Amino acid sequence: MESASATAERRRMRRRPAWLVGAVPLLVLAAAIAAFLALGAPGLDRIGVPQEKLAVERAVLRPGEIELRVRNDGADPVRIRQVVVNDAFAAFDQSAKRIGRLGGGTVTVQYPWIEGQDYDVSLVTETGVTIDHQIESATETPAADLGFYGLMALIGLYVGVIPVAIGMLWLPWIRRVDARWLQFLLALTVGLLGFLGIDALIEGVDFASGGAQALGGPLLVFLGAVIAYLALAGVGSHLDARGKRLSKARGGAAPAFQLAFLVALGIGLHNLGEGLAIGSAYAIGSLALGATLVVGFALHNTTEGLAIVAPVADHHTRHAAIARLVGLGFLAGAPAIVGAWIGASAFNASLAAFLFGLGAGAIAQVVVQIAPSIRDRDGRLLHPLAVGGLLSGFVVMYATGLLVSV
Repeated sequence: MESASATAERRRMRRRPAWLVGAVPLLVLAAAIAAFLALGAPGLDRIGVPQEKLAVERAVLRPGEIELRVRNDGADPVRIRQVVVNDAFAAFDQSAKRIGRLGGGTVTVQYPWIEGQDYDVSLVTETGVTIDHQIESATETPAADLGFYGLMALIGLYVGVIPVAIGMLWLPWIRRVDARWLQFLLALTVGLLGFLGIDALIEGVDFASGGAQALGGPLLVFLGAVIAYLALAGVGSHLDARGKRLSKARGGAAPAFQLAFLVALGIGLHNLGEGLAIGSAYAIGSLALGATLVVGFALHNTTEGLAIVAPVADHHTRHAAIARLVGLGFLAGAPAIVGAWIGASAFNASLAAFLFGLGAGAIAQVVVQIAPSIRDRDGRLLHPLAVGGLLSGFVVMYATGLLVSV
């Protein structure tokens, strides 16, 4: 039998908060790591030459000055000793003499660069490692003032909000088509979204390759996708439970607008990454602001408005529903403005990769939500009409995408 002292000890243990008991191993681990570091990692000595790595995250050009924002992309601290611009040594200042692992800093190079010319900038470290960065068609980085943010908002309005709003004007026409063709349009929506998701993954991986690999590189894209997919699944589940409680009172409006909300949210996250790419391209002078860009994005993004209104085609529009549609349009298009602000003023390749991953994951979850709606009477998902809609969606997005160049 258990002794009285053991019984008393068991009771005392039960009185202690569960979180306190669970934190004991973490506290022991933290103490062990602290002791290990305080003793200078006994028995572990650096073997060989330090492996110095730097990633250039952003270049800011001002008259007579090139500022490089860098991040330590390796395991060892980095010390920059020389800067070479087009095979000529240049004077420079740096915010930190020693950049530790994952640490960031700025290297400001005094150099009389000429607008429109290309420059090869090389950072030479203490061990002789050379980190190269190319600046194509040098142009002054715009100052982040009120006029600058106004221009970015205008670009986001042109390529995000207005095209989506125009696409939503297809709603009255969608309501007049035959039910079978409505299935085709829903399949078209899945095709449009599928193309956007694939495009977001490709863009994200491309940005990740230019960022600090120590932060995750392409893994950031897939991490963002998983986070967005699970988060949107949770939101969808919550809205589904809420919609079931309100469906009778609202005549079935809640489920329809729930799906439209998820579509708009997924498109909005994608447009956030798209705006980021536009803003960053503008900041380095590689964005041609003109009618071709606006017309290209208008045609490309107008189809996103169709994807939003297709799920609510059977719902009778009232004043409250119209207000919802306006809100959905802003949810899908306005993130392009925010993305343009971030991209033009504080672009970071790793952040861009993560945001594009968020867009891809959100779109994947939306596709899963819409897919059951395109099944035929026999329960087939890929029946001829659905396949035609899917392929049409891909072709439309590909064709209009050819008009967009960022």
